[in-house]
Amino acid sequence: MKARVVESAVGVFMLLGVVAMVLLAFKVSGLSMKSSEGNYTVKAYFENLGGLTERAKVAMSGVTIGRVTKIHLDTEDYVAVVEMEIDSDVTTLTTDTSAAILTAGLLGEKYVGLTVGAEEEYLADGDVIEDTQSALVLEELIGQFLFNKASE
Repeated sequence: MKARVVESAVGVFMLLGVVAMVLLAFKVSGLSMKSSEGNYTVKAYFENLGGLTERAKVAMSGVTIGRVTKIHLDTEDYVAVVEMEIDSDVTTLTTDTSAAILTAGLLGEKYVGLTVGAEEEYLADGDVIEDTQSALVLEELIGQFLFNKASE
């Protein structure tokens, strides 16, 4: 009888461990069960993404308000086009909103940070964020520093 209780406790513990691993995998991958109905899409053009990937978060004031859904190259202007799906409850992104590629944490996870402007008109589905700031690339900064030292 005692062995059966121990075996049952181990089985429950293992089941809880598997459920915890699945939930952790969903959290880390950025997948969610939340419906995307009613969300709207905006685009932004960046010169350098610095490692930004699809499904990266879109945040404002540290709060996640959307996800990057698609990244592709504009072959006419040779810039990266980032399409972002913004949650439907965020309706106050003004037309002069700025977007920057930022780094979160020590691991270097890239995300898009939005800052609202002062206009009175709001972004709608399919609109473009004009004011963008590309990612800082450490290799470029080091190269500029070394080139400036060599020219002195």
